[in-house]
Amino acid sequence: MEIKEVAQEGLKRGYKVTYDAAEIEERVQKRLAELAKTVRLPGFRPGKVPLGLLRKRYGPSVLGEILEQVVEEGSRKVLADHELKPALRPKVEVTSFDEGKDLEFSVDLEVLPEVPEIDLSAVELVRYTAEIDEERVRRSLENLAKAQQQYEAPEEPRPAQEGDQVVIDFTGYREGETFEGGSATDLPVVIGSGSMLPGFEEGLIGKKPGDSFRLELTVPEDHPNKDLAGKQLVFEGTVKEVRAPEPVAIDDELAKAYGFEKLEELEKAIRERLEQEYKQRAREKMKRQLLDHLAETYRFEVPQGMVDLEFEAIWKQLTEEMERSGTSFEEMGKSEEELREEYRSIAERRVRLGLILSEIGNENHIKVEADELRQAMVREAQRYPGREREVFDFFRNNPGALEQLRAPLFEDKVVDFIFELAKIRDEKVSVDELFQEPEDEEDAVAGAKAAAEAAAAEEAAESAPAKG
Repeated sequence: MEIKEVAQEGLKRGYKVTYDAAEIEERVQKRLAELAKTVRLPGFRPGKVPLGLLRKRYGPSVLGEILEQVVEEGSRKVLADHELKPALRPKVEVTSFDEGKDLEFSVDLEVLPEVPEIDLSAVELVRYTAEIDEERVRRSLENLAKAQQQYEAPEEPRPAQEGDQVVIDFTGYREGETFEGGSATDLPVVIGSGSMLPGFEEGLIGKKPGDSFRLELTVPEDHPNKDLAGKQLVFEGTVKEVRAPEPVAIDDELAKAYGFEKLEELEKAIRERLEQEYKQRAREKMKRQLLDHLAETYRFEVPQGMVDLEFEAIWKQLTEEMERSGTSFEEMGKSEEELREEYRSIAERRVRLGLILSEIGNENHIKVEADELRQAMVREAQRYPGREREVFDFFRNNPGALEQLRAPLFEDKVVDFIFELAKIRDEKVSVDELFQEPEDEEDAVAGAKAAAEAAAAEEAAESAPAKG
């Protein structure tokens, strides 16, 4: 076997591998001799089938088997001899072969870049903190009380008003014809809840039990049902009951409805939940600062193949969302070409950050333990009650899906490790400031997928055959 480097440009590498015909023939002969010991053909005793007859019958399949072996062997030797760490699976292509002649094939790949040394002690971050706003606690209690809201018919019948619950029967029509999901019987509707199409609830104001109604409404363009979006609909129906909201006291009885003995216990639980939300948001903003610092400080060439994959994933998600919502490029205020350029830049940033985080994780022996991965599988399975076993089997049988669980766990462990070494100062802000979203929030993602691919590529390179 002969290996010759034919291309080296940036992170791209190209090699030509040649196996001479004699070596291939020797392997074919050896494999046929192995078959001869077990193959049974009419008229011949086991192990006595002539080699010529075996070649005639099994030669093509044996040759295909040997070719597959030597191409795999040669490809791995290219990586081992040149100590290459491929960013993605190398592209291997047979360029020349006829039976009895030399085999030539090419191995083309991009290698992982040398990530510059990251000075974690130079990372300076701000951890934003916000005090629990008692007004938010009060609003949370009011929302919990509203969820326990009961409605009763008033002693004196009256027209429906904002906040009332109205029980109705109705039938919807599109171009004079009924449509699926457009009718209901004994449906309770709370006026002002926003649960119906715009204008529907408002059309019930002033109606009394026994009154009929006819509403002509236009379905919003962004309605999830594409068959109805933007269409004119007519609803005809009858009001059967008008119920007024009963007062709900914020007291111990409300607390008991949520599993607490005292109102103070419920308030404490709300404060603890808000505190946890604030801490999580503070961590997200600090992580964003960290990623911005790494992206701006450490710039290096990244494998375009990885960028292509990341961009395709981003673009697929974007176009699917545009199709779902019926949004055009013009409505987004940019041309398709401009958006492609913008999102490709985001993809490159994600890959670079993924490689940086992967390097930091590998250098510091950070790994996702089996127990952590199992816990992630359990959390995912809990999202599908009754189908837990199906979810577990899916992950066990799909390594790629399992890697999607591992990647964000790995990223978070690396980020937390950096936080321990970084210089962090606390700064008090308002709750509104804490939860304010930056305009370019989409660009904040580090690219856990890219980090996982980089880590996987490192692992694959390490498992390649030893040199020589």
